[in-house]
Amino acid sequence: MLIHAETDIQKQAEAISKKYIIADLHVDVPYRLREQYEDVSQATESGDFDYPRAKKGGLDAPFMSIYIPARIEAEGGDSTALANQLIDGVEKMVEQSPDKFALAKSPADIKANFKKGLVSLPMGMENGSPIAGNLANLTHFYDRGIRYITLSHSLSNHISDSSYDEKRPAQGLTDFGKKLVTAMNNIGMMVDVSHISDKAFEQVIEISKVPVIASHSSARHFTPGFERNMSDAMIKSLADKGGVIFINFGSTFVSQKSIDSYNAYKEAVADFIKVKGVASDSEEVKAFAKAYLEKTPFEFATLDTVLDHFDHVVKLVGIDHVGIGSDYDGVGDSLPTGLKDVSTYPNLIAGLLKRGYSEQHIEKILSGNLFRVWRQVEDYAKKYKSQ
Repeated sequence: MLIHAETDIQKQAEAISKKYIIADLHVDVPYRLREQYEDVSQATESGDFDYPRAKKGGLDAPFMSIYIPARIEAEGGDSTALANQLIDGVEKMVEQSPDKFALAKSPADIKANFKKGLVSLPMGMENGSPIAGNLANLTHFYDRGIRYITLSHSLSNHISDSSYDEKRPAQGLTDFGKKLVTAMNNIGMMVDVSHISDKAFEQVIEISKVPVIASHSSARHFTPGFERNMSDAMIKSLADKGGVIFINFGSTFVSQKSIDSYNAYKEAVADFIKVKGVASDSEEVKAFAKAYLEKTPFEFATLDTVLDHFDHVVKLVGIDHVGIGSDYDGVGDSLPTGLKDVSTYPNLIAGLLKRGYSEQHIEKILSGNLFRVWRQVEDYAKKYKSQ
């Protein structure tokens, strides 16, 4: 009987994955293809995303992450040019496979594409450094289809301090960063608080006139001391503002055991490099790392670990404030068992069903909560522009 029940739940999950739009706020395909090009309209051997796997998983609207490495701004490089190149790459995907992919700049676009059976490719910019201190660039990237900006990434930048950076020169947002949040509200661009420092988050909440998002963050409750994730107080502030946290699937985001496992591995490799006096990219280091992982395998999170984060947010602030921000193609080989690529959203749905979530609540997680926030941001901008 138990086997039949499992099968029935999986079938129900498969049906739900095809019935409703699944939006994932963070999929790192563009930078992956820049590093090593593959035709993702076909099945690919590497990576977490391609069209066949997206269709199998019911993925309808993966936000293509226009990821800009923090070192580019830090080293005086041209991050604006890179952002344009990555957007060109997304447009090329659509041009080459118009029967499979379509651009999307609004919830209405995604819904129209869904009816046609097309996978929408909306875009978000991970790291605001391409704005380069010039609000004209905000307009430019909005016109090109960017619909959210993660204000900073792994280093503090000209907009905001980063949660990963010990240096906090702005003590939150810079003066320009504060102007940018207001300008994003006015143009209709979602403000993304993933990656920024706690103080910067508080300032965004204070300044923004509309709900904000965390495009790929998880609950700090399970990973104490990991500022990249959101504390309960932050999740409550986000929800009070009407915002949504989109849960990151990466093992080192959702599991303290995975964080500890990875830190032990990094420390062992660093010690080996120091003792042997070899370069970090040497063959000796690669051989040591391989042998270490064979003897002490990385501790992967599980589907249940990820579901615990959804449960925690729902219990804390309600069903209207959580969604999916997997970070596929952005967290390397650290994805949890049961959620290894974009074909596995039905596993997530089945897990939610087993935990008592209704179909209506699951639909909110899959895309309903995103569309609500996005429409609120659009509506505010329309009113502003009409004044």
